Amino acid sequence: MPQPDADLPEVYVQPGESHLVREPAIMRTVLGSCVGVTFLDARLGVAALCHPMLPTYPLKPPTDRSLAAGRRYVDFTIRDLARQFDALGLRRGDIAVKLFGGADVLLVVNAASRPTVGQLNCESALRVLQEEGFAIAASSLGGTSGVNIQFNTATGEVLLKRLSLPKACAPGVDCSAGASCPSWETCALRARKRHQGQR
Repeated sequence: MPQPDADLPEVYVQPGESHLVREPAIMRTVLGSCVGVTFLDARLGVAALCHPMLPTYPLKPPTDRSLAAGRRYVDFTIRDLARQFDALGLRRGDIAVKLFGGADVLLVVNAASRPTVGQLNCESALRVLQEEGFAIAASSLGGTSGVNIQFNTATGEVLLKRLSLPKACAPGVDCSAGASCPSWETCALRARKRHQGQR
């Protein structure tokens, strides 16, 4: 299993949080139906990782209107980071964005009846990133397994590990793709890779 650079500080991003760093670091999080978005301006060395839990900020603002509460929502936290990048003088077109998560980790009895939280999170992230002028360099969305990601902001590499496989699968086999895959996937090398059942 690939190991992170031992010399880099590690930042664990909890659900509902986002972190921006200006020095090299390893940023980690674990995703289920939530989405995780990594941002990197390699020229200026600014990076961020957000882990929002719900697709859209309520039309009727919640009682808690703090910044921390807003970051639980996909649309709010992406726009919040975009404003921070602007304030630092970054050009949005220079920022490499990678998008993960949005899985259906709970049993869905009738998936056709209404979209799941994971699907709604994916749709919201894709829409808001486009609206805010960000191009997605790589993504791994949907499926039924949670994922552990580690983002090396020094290199831009994101390593992804699926947390479980369906019982019918053998270890090391991605059933959605029908082909062998390593336990850790390097998303820097699989730009916009699309698996069946992923958006």
